[in-house]
Amino acid sequence: MFRRLSRRELLLRTANGFGAAALAALLAEDGRASEKPANVPGSPDPFAPKKPHFAPKAKSVIFLFMDGGPSQVDTFDPKPALDKFHGKPFPAKVEPTQFNNIGNTLASPWKFKKYGECGLPVSDLFPHVGECADDLAVIRSMVSNFSEHTNANYFWHSGHGQQGRPSFGSWVTYGLGSESRDLPGFIVLGSGMIPPGGIDCFGNGFLPAANQGSLFRHGAHPVADITPPTGESAKTQKAKRDLLRKLDSANLARKGGGDADALEAAIANYELAFRMQKAVPELADLSKETDETKKLYGLDDKKTETFGRQCLLARRLIERGVRFVELLCQNLGHDRWDQHSNLKKGHEDNARAVDKPIAALLTDLKRRGLLKETLVIWGGEFGRTPVAQGSDGRDHNPYGFSMWLAGGGVKGGVVVGETDEFGYHAIKDKVQVHDLHATALHLLGFDHKKLTYRFGGRDMRLTDVHGELVEKVLA
Repeated sequence: MFRRLSRRELLLRTANGFGAAALAALLAEDGRASEKPANVPGSPDPFAPKKPHFAPKAKSVIFLFMDGGPSQVDTFDPKPALDKFHGKPFPAKVEPTQFNNIGNTLASPWKFKKYGECGLPVSDLFPHVGECADDLAVIRSMVSNFSEHTNANYFWHSGHGQQGRPSFGSWVTYGLGSESRDLPGFIVLGSGMIPPGGIDCFGNGFLPAANQGSLFRHGAHPVADITPPTGESAKTQKAKRDLLRKLDSANLARKGGGDADALEAAIANYELAFRMQKAVPELADLSKETDETKKLYGLDDKKTETFGRQCLLARRLIERGVRFVELLCQNLGHDRWDQHSNLKKGHEDNARAVDKPIAALLTDLKRRGLLKETLVIWGGEFGRTPVAQGSDGRDHNPYGFSMWLAGGGVKGGVVVGETDEFGYHAIKDKVQVHDLHATALHLLGFDHKKLTYRFGGRDMRLTDVHGELVEKVLA
């Protein structure tokens, strides 16, 4: 006999149904968020190589991140007007700065010299990199949306000024996969100091876990706990791996929707970790490198040994098929390239540590035939002011600064863009961070507007809704 249910009984009896409906909606949304776009072919192996949109000029990227912000007017953008007004009140408007301890106009303490057939002016801070001038495309008109380190670091690395978005390297490995089966596709080589913003600068955000950056420490043992347990036979290790693979496969078979991609990525990471037990010690062992190569990178000098080792490892990683390698600056007893005071000593210490190793990296890649397929990027999150902070420092300047590119389809021996007579504001061919990202992806074979990932109900991309190619750096 039919009996009318009360409202309380109806809600009680159908609670599971409402929950299932809500769950189904959430899973459907997750499923759409994790769909692999047609332009990036999917694969059961998230590390497998993938085809880009068109024939690439570069296969991999090495990013030499000069954490803190090198001064453009002291490195690659000479400004004689600063000599004229040195020690006098700055003759133009001063933008809001980080600390407002504004002094007088500050000329560069270093002289500039023209290098190469192109006649590129490079300061005395970088005599070795200057010798590679004909391979460099210097962009003097970079601008950023942020003048504070943490937000600027997130912005440079992810195209967004807040944490949580996928890093540049994550987007590259998401689009291209990796040609290395035994090493992560995106590796960050630490030198003892993490930039402001922390490891989120290298995070995968909403992309699968397989695309996150892996931080390798400086030294002979770059990855913690990489050595297999002592006293355990190879047969026992294999049995454990086989059991884990069986359990993981069974778990994966029960999952569906958006959970599958995340689980596949996690399984792939665990399996990769096992293969790294053999690959990482072999990578870190430089004993088979020639004495000439070690000397080229400056491994015989305490001032250059740390960054020299990182540059040599970067070359070895590229040889092993790693897709994106980022190098971080070391701690030299002061605040990276962030010289709010004592500019001369701070910039000289930093430049001395990296100049010879960077030139060695470019030279070594070139002689091995790797530079033509490796995009090398040098620069920091912003530049520095032409007006002094206090008496002997420079504050942050996102309004016009310098970066350079080399290799991987880049036109060498060119200068792109221009800042004003004081090196303060970009006034010609302004290049946004999104433009540089778009150009790098183009060299890797991608239309940056089509390299997307569905998340939060929209197609997300590294360049957001921005980005134009910097045509003048393309060979």
